[in-house]
This record gives sequence, C-alpha cells and structure tokens, in this order.
Amino acid sequence: GAVVAIGNAPTALFHLLEMLRGGAPAPAAIVGIPVGFVGAAESKDALAAESPAPFLTVRGRLGGSAVTAAAINALAREERS
Repeated sequence: GAVVAIGNAPTALFHLLEMLRGGAPAPAAIVGIPVGFVGAAESKDALAAESPAPFLTVRGRLGGSAVTAAAINALAREERS
C-alpha cells in the first residue's frame, strides 16, 4: 500500500485526516512530521488521536521535509533488511 509523507505543511496533514474521516481509503502508513509555529503541533496531535493507519510523527513544532525524508529512508532500509 501507499505511504503518505508530509513534512512541510500542517494544513496538508489536517486535510489528509479530513479526507480519511470522510471515507477515503487509509494508506498503509502515514509519516506526518510537519514543521512550523502555526498548526504543526496541533496537526501532529490530531494524527496521533485520529489516524486509522500506523503512523510516525515527532511531537511538538519541530520536524520538516529533511526529517520526513530521513524517516522514509530509514523505513525503506528496514524493509530491505
């Protein structure tokens, strides 16, 4: 299945959760590590509370595209092992 990775926009993570609440099919996993002062921590809290799929996140407002890419690379390496 698909893995959804969001590393820069908390609004994208909020929208994904809204779509899933609306009946969209759940991905195999969600990596949600958006960064920012506005909405980042709240979007990650919502992911932890509502995700219908396994997820990976970092609590608080830290994160970003580089952290998200590193997480995806680490998961891919584990899968190959």
